[in-house]
Order: sequence, then C-alpha cells, then structure tokens
Amino acid sequence: MKTFTLDNDNNISAFATAAEAAAVAPTPFDSFASEKELAELVAGFPAERWRELWNCLPGVTPVRGFRSPQAAASRIWARIQGLGDAGQPAAERPANPRIEKKAKGRARSAKGAKARSAQKAPAAKAAPKGKKAASRGKKAALASKGVRGGSKIAQVIEMLQRNNGATITEIMKRMGWLRHTVRGFMAGSMKKAGYSVESFKPTGGERSYRLPK
Repeated sequence: MKTFTLDNDNNISAFATAAEAAAVAPTPFDSFASEKELAELVAGFPAERWRELWNCLPGVTPVRGFRSPQAAASRIWARIQGLGDAGQPAAERPANPRIEKKAKGRARSAKGAKARSAQKAPAAKAAPKGKKAASRGKKAALASKGVRGGSKIAQVIEMLQRNNGATITEIMKRMGWLRHTVRGFMAGSMKKAGYSVESFKPTGGERSYRLPK
C-alpha cells in the first residue's frame, strides 16, 4: 500500500510500502496511508501547521487557514495523490519573497537569541570524576557510530540501554512523538545508525524496545 511520510519540516514524501518508508526516511517522521490516518495525524497539530502543510505543497493557492483538521486533511490528501516517484518530497517552500524574507528574519533573530543565551549561561558545576568518565565513555561510543551527543537518536539510545529498555509510551512521552513515529524510528533511523533493536512485549505488559548487552 502506498505510504506517505511527514517530517518536522513539513516535507511529505511518497513510498510504495510502509517498509520502504521506514528504510529510506533519514529522520523521525509520521506516516499515513489513508485520508483517515492523515486526519488523525493533523488533529494533534496546531491550526497554524495545517495552513503551513497546505501552503508548502507546490502549485497550490496559499490559504489563511482551515476550519478543522478534517478539512485540512481532505484537501491535502487529494493534492498529494498526484505524487508519482516514490521517495520524492512533495513539500517545497513557496517561492514568495515575503515568506522568504520573514523566514530569514526569524533565522537571524534565533541566532542572536542563541548568542545572548550562550553569553549569559552560568558556568556548570564540576561533575564527580566517576560520572565524568562514564559520560565520556558514552559519548565516545556514540561518536564511534556517528551519533551526535544530545541528538534525538542519542536520547533514545540512552533509554534503550537501560536493563529493561523502554516502553513505547515512555519513548513517546520523552520525545513528544506519536506511536507510529516511534515504530518508524526503530525500523529506520536506529537501523541506519548500526543499532540492532530488540522488540519485545512482556506478559500483560506493553510493547518495549531495548539494545542487546
């Protein structure tokens, strides 16, 4: 079944199957294969993002907003049916000088805020030597696989390295993801990073994930 993915930058891509989407997509994403699934997905988004999703699609007439997630999902779903090549991103920023100028202004503002934050940040307290050594060991292990410390994948790895791993709900709460985002991340990003994730479900428990010792 044709599956679509939506990433945090509002890029929508089409894939022949869900497995192909999980294997190809390089970043955490949400997936959907029907208008109903898309409606359930956008229902959790702020109204502003409904508009952004539509306005990012190439060749559309920009709108100021939608009355409901169902209305947004219906128009977006109808529009992306024309996607032909699997894996080809459908969402592109509109060539609108005002939008581009505003985006650049936000980028400069964000850089300025980051610089000010760095200047005002208080000096961190020295950590105990044992903790420092353990931290350096974990960072070195992550770096050996090309994982940046503090990144989303690094945070998930930290949870999966616990003795009992982490339940899908724990990962959802920690990362702010939906259930199918977690599943796609395990099948895609973790596999690409070279990690073999164990999926298990304790008796009477919830689906969990962990890294083998």
